[in-house]
Amino acid sequence: MQEQYRTVARAGVHESEINRSRFLCSLAPAATEQEAQEFVARVRREHPAATHNCFAYVIGADASVQKASDDGEPGGTAGVPMLQMLMRREVRYTAAVVTRYYGGVKLGAGGLIRAYGGVVGEALDALGTRTRQRFRLATVTVDHQRAGKLENDLRATGTAVREVWYGEAVVIDVGLPDAGVEAFRAWLADATAGAAVLELGGEAYGDV
Repeated sequence: MQEQYRTVARAGVHESEINRSRFLCSLAPAATEQEAQEFVARVRREHPAATHNCFAYVIGADASVQKASDDGEPGGTAGVPMLQMLMRREVRYTAAVVTRYYGGVKLGAGGLIRAYGGVVGEALDALGTRTRQRFRLATVTVDHQRAGKLENDLRATGTAVREVWYGEAVVIDVGLPDAGVEAFRAWLADATAGAAVLELGGEAYGDV
């Protein structure tokens, strides 16, 4: 797994006008290829009168899924430069749709490539990106007497507390950087006088 990746911070739309054509770039985070395809379909439904609705998306922290469509623009002048911009910015789990309303002035192949790639870059700048870091999932089991202080200490030291469960004992789900697992184990033993139990789980990504 990749140690970290960037994704768009939020869904949104950025508009540019180039030689009287309107270019609207819609961006959204997409956890799966199906989510990306549903987003593309939704934008197309919102702009049925547009001249083109071109798209590109990258799914997977390692960019394992990459798709692009020119939607009627000359081959390689729309979807590919959009995809290249996402890849150049190292953005993952993101779908982009550029909706064009033709304004009567032809841009030529070079102009189209610059326009479609450029508006995706502008949209990323406008909406921002966030970094997601790979974590090792773990559970800490502790008695009720120590749980409140331990939870406060975990948050104070910057440990990612994902969920807290109260039963016969208190179970705290946390996310740990791989390199910090052994240091955390030692800290936990010291903080609870050896009373807490640490169990390691799988891996996931969380906000840095």
